[in-house]
Amino acid sequence: MYKVVIIDDEPIIVEGISRMISWEQYNCTVVATANDGNEGGEVIRKYKPHIVITDIAMPDMDGLTMIAGIKSEFSNLEISILTGYRKFEYARQAINLGVSRFLLKPSSMEEIEEAIKTMVNSLKSHNILPDSEDNEGTQNTRLDSEANNFIVNNAIKYIEQNYAHKITLSEVAEKTYVSQWHLSKLLNRNLGQNFSEILNNIRIREAIELLRDPSLRIGDISEKVGFVDLTHFSRIFKKKMGISANEYRNTILESSDIKKTSYKKG
Repeated sequence: MYKVVIIDDEPIIVEGISRMISWEQYNCTVVATANDGNEGGEVIRKYKPHIVITDIAMPDMDGLTMIAGIKSEFSNLEISILTGYRKFEYARQAINLGVSRFLLKPSSMEEIEEAIKTMVNSLKSHNILPDSEDNEGTQNTRLDSEANNFIVNNAIKYIEQNYAHKITLSEVAEKTYVSQWHLSKLLNRNLGQNFSEILNNIRIREAIELLRDPSLRIGDISEKVGFVDLTHFSRIFKKKMGISANEYRNTILESSDIKKTSYKKG
């Protein structure tokens, strides 16, 4: 039978959909439920369902990022959203990411069952069998690419906002609702760099800006951009820029002095 997961922070809704739908007539069975996005991601990876019915307006959750993460990691997964969030742009983005149906609460059982029929028919049309766990699919479809790009962009945005503290691949993966392995694969494939390289590039880029301020010591700059060890910062900086941070600063300041002198003479 096709496996179904239901995710909603309202237990009464989870209970209602689980019990009031005659799942057998659609050759489906509810294998798990969850009450938030993080728990939802865990049960999806554990049970590898074919169908997910989920809310996107739950506490401490970015609904679109969760949808993109699910669709990126399991491209053949059929998803229907059931939510009270009524913004059209949100619905449009969700559909672009590969959502089959966008249902507004309160939805009738007829509307929910119509969404289930649509998802089951889509699985059949793609030759996804009920007992198959091959819901990861290929990585070449437009919808999958949309979801992948969404996840990569959100991951980079999160790193750029949090590079100054100790940040890990695990933390970024959790924020983008994908596994560490999947996020690592996406970053390498889309950007040609692993997580450490991306993080160090961002930190060095920010360090270069701070080096323009002569009042800041190299050690202060190293700490501000997230390096806990000055030696490590110095090694990474020289590897990427070809010269030490201090030499780079002197080059910047000398260039700035030359420009000021030329301006005065002019």
